[in-house]
Amino acid sequence: MSFPRKTHWTREVTAELDGKEVTVAGWVWEVRDLGGVKFIVIRDREGFIQVTAKKGVTPDPVWNIIPTLGKEDAVVVKGVVKASRIARAGVEIYPEELHVVAKSKPLPLDIWGNVETDLDTRLTYRSIDLKRPENSFIFRVESEVLRGIRETLYNHGFIEVFTPKIIVTSTEGGAELFTVQYFERIAYLAQSPQLYKEELTASLERVFEIAPAYRAEKHNTNYHLNEFISVDIEEAFANYMDVMGILEDVIVNVYDRVNKYFGGELRKNNIEVRIPKKPFKKITYDEALDILEKRGLKVNWGDDVPKAGMEILSEEIGEPFFIIHFPTDLRAFYTKPLDQDPKISESFDLVINGLEIASGSSRIHEKEMLIEALRKRGLNPDNFASHLMVYDYGMPPHAGWGMGLYRLMMVLLKRENIREVVLYPRDRFRIEP
Repeated sequence: MSFPRKTHWTREVTAELDGKEVTVAGWVWEVRDLGGVKFIVIRDREGFIQVTAKKGVTPDPVWNIIPTLGKEDAVVVKGVVKASRIARAGVEIYPEELHVVAKSKPLPLDIWGNVETDLDTRLTYRSIDLKRPENSFIFRVESEVLRGIRETLYNHGFIEVFTPKIIVTSTEGGAELFTVQYFERIAYLAQSPQLYKEELTASLERVFEIAPAYRAEKHNTNYHLNEFISVDIEEAFANYMDVMGILEDVIVNVYDRVNKYFGGELRKNNIEVRIPKKPFKKITYDEALDILEKRGLKVNWGDDVPKAGMEILSEEIGEPFFIIHFPTDLRAFYTKPLDQDPKISESFDLVINGLEIASGSSRIHEKEMLIEALRKRGLNPDNFASHLMVYDYGMPPHAGWGMGLYRLMMVLLKRENIREVVLYPRDRFRIEP
């Protein structure tokens, strides 16, 4: 099958191209037949464009194809741009060629907004569900979010790395692991790149990774998944306050970029992106517990702050904020205690709209202290021998954080369920498509 190559996205066809020839490609959204005039609305990833055919003006081969078109047929149209006061976008295309490159059967769910479809059905037919513009829009935004994250980190002197996802031991000592039959031995899917990124600070100094992570935990919430994208950084010669500053820059740049490129579309859907102001407010773990107790939620010292507590704190503070200085025993073994009070750690969580988005800390960089921390948690240092070896050769003080990309997307786009911002989510009940 021969057809001309696409030259323009629909959003690029503007009145400034009046009289120019373009080729667009996409899917038939709507066909309206008014007798001597026929309108075809074509959708691509970036939006919609109207194609206007007039009897006696449009070439006969094109005119004769139009009545055969069905919704979601994939088409390529070559034609001349005409500025129009009537067309919704202020512009239309007069077709010279129309190629039907794939026919579509009736869809198993409605993408035009006439019939509401439950999320489970949408996920079963995910590739079709993404034809709905408001759903595909999520992933256009997500791509720009990733660009903003990378831009910020590169500007801070970080380099991007990729660490193994098949490992021989737990990186965090507690979370459940997915097992993998790795030839003659058992291995595991990585929960995070934590130990690798710490080791890399001894050579590459500032590293980041954006990659899948896996947790075999039997959650059944709107904000947990078993496979997710984790954004991780680690910085040498730095502490938890330093990397909190990096995290602030990442969040502010992301919000700024999304507002710049997608603000208009978001406002059409009643979503306002408020760019946070730096520095973000910081409250200690003890202060957080005091606020919650005054609001009627008692959290025992040493317990983690529950989701309901995060929501109350967000109501109280009203903007992104950090909780700092968690109890040392509450955090992973590599978390550095405060020098003046070892019961408390140099740690933090970032909370936005009642959801923990990121978690980080200063790390222990002294080998004997790390071995003691492992033993205190019932972990065998021998299982971490290859990691501990690095600490014999000039391991610098270092700090870092991990951020859940999908959680950030949830709060940014104000979605109620994390599965809406994942192309093909994986949880304890869903492993296809």
